[in-house]
Amino acid sequence: MYKAVGSRGSRVSRVLWMLEELGEPYEFAEVTLRSPEAYALNPSGKVPILIDGDLKITDSAAICVYLADKHADKGMGANSGLAGRAEMDSWMHFAQSELEAPLWNKLRHRFLLPKDIRVDVGPATIYDFASEIKALDRRLGDKPFALGDRFSAVDVLLGDMGAWARAGRFPIDSDRVGAYFDRVLSRPARGRAQANGGAMK
Repeated sequence: MYKAVGSRGSRVSRVLWMLEELGEPYEFAEVTLRSPEAYALNPSGKVPILIDGDLKITDSAAICVYLADKHADKGMGANSGLAGRAEMDSWMHFAQSELEAPLWNKLRHRFLLPKDIRVDVGPATIYDFASEIKALDRRLGDKPFALGDRFSAVDVLLGDMGAWARAGRFPIDSDRVGAYFDRVLSRPARGRAQANGGAMK
């Protein structure tokens, strides 16, 4: 059985969602960021962490890719061949390096950084996020999901970021992207993940 380690409302929600989509049994262990328990599992003290036997995997994107690869029969991984892997990697890097960056920057300055070094990054993050929504709109095109006609690990990450953006009241000025977020966030597996520890109390 897998153990998903993290704090409620954090990126562990992606890991739980992925496990629910795969139908794999897991235990959720609630551990806070940079706690002694987190440092014991990850040198950075960050969560989420997936424990699979003796293997400890950090970073939500890496965890989702690992699970998709390990359970390839469930069809949540890359399209076939080297080109398929490159396509999935490109999406994952876009999601974390571009789409999520403004969300994370605002969160850090609102809640995580020491108060004496926080600044108002709100306008800049809204501007940057709007640019990335335009990029996501173009990347999606007329496809129902990131990799085509099937839901994949990429959609878990993008969908979770969409939920984060909506919670943070970031404008999503694209009907296509808004409909995409509605589509992926309404999946039953996400609802189960939220109930099992993916949502804030």
